[in-house]
Amino acid sequence: MLQIFSRKPVTQRQESKPSRSPVADQDVFQPAEPLQLASDPLTQCVQLGRWGHLLANRHMWKDRSEIERVCRSTRQRIDEMFAIVPEGYASLSQTITDEPGCPEVTIETEPFLLARHTVTNSQYQMFVDAGGYEQMELWPMDIWPHLIDFKDLTGEAGPKFFQGGRHSKHLAKHPVVGVCHYEAAAYAKWAGYRLPTEAEWQMTATWCIRSAANVLRRYPWGDALDTKRCNIWASGYGRTIPAEACPEGATPNHILQLVGNVWEWTAGDFEVSHGDRGMVVGDMTLSSIRGGAFDTYFPSQATSFFRTGLASLARTHNAGFRCAISLEDEVGTRMKDEG
Repeated sequence: MLQIFSRKPVTQRQESKPSRSPVADQDVFQPAEPLQLASDPLTQCVQLGRWGHLLANRHMWKDRSEIERVCRSTRQRIDEMFAIVPEGYASLSQTITDEPGCPEVTIETEPFLLARHTVTNSQYQMFVDAGGYEQMELWPMDIWPHLIDFKDLTGEAGPKFFQGGRHSKHLAKHPVVGVCHYEAAAYAKWAGYRLPTEAEWQMTATWCIRSAANVLRRYPWGDALDTKRCNIWASGYGRTIPAEACPEGATPNHILQLVGNVWEWTAGDFEVSHGDRGMVVGDMTLSSIRGGAFDTYFPSQATSFFRTGLASLARTHNAGFRCAISLEDEVGTRMKDEG
């Protein structure tokens, strides 16, 4: 049986109240130690934390005597990293203004698993070290010509703010930023997961589950803004904080920071209208981002409902992502059947 709905995550005991004042050593880049990858594919898969990929492809190592033990450990890791989200629905505004009475589309969501926190620099470093930017099967074919632009500050393949292909070790537990929508999706695919849909993200943040209670939260923790429960402009941090911080702002199933810290890429395109003036059309494809970030000034933009988009190729200082798992796919099925 899945334990991820009832058990509180072990991450809540860490970094719950980061300092509000700037930390000097965070501003001095110190590269994370290089990773020496094992030559054995199974060992390397464990080393890189590709838990979803390992579980979905366990048949590749069916002749290995240790595979059952490794799979048990893998299921436990996924159980710790993800929470189950029950079935529900999300009503997505179809106009920019989102005024009362504006058109909405209501989308029903099935139960799924959502990561308790955003992907961190240290987790994304594994993708870089494994050569994820050179594994063409992870990227849509029409994005291949753009891969040459996905470089860090020193011209190496990686997120925009890495240097020499490394993240700063002081920011290891902070959300990875400087990645576009396609980089987020490629990491999720490489790890054996996917990005959540916009409806799934909103349903989790509003906790609009199918029940007689008709719960609909403006924020993951309730209906009143509390800047101590999140990291937005008014919270006073002025930068990203560890992805495991602010546990008091979690959803009922202990998913952290759906509001604040970094905007989160979702799987869908951002499509809205100007009301009677037609659809909003940009020069580039826009992908949906949700939740606000550490530099979000207007509280109305840091809620469970606010919708906006960002150019799909944008690699900004305040946008990251988290992963999801469908219960119907190979990983979700194995979690249900073998857990």
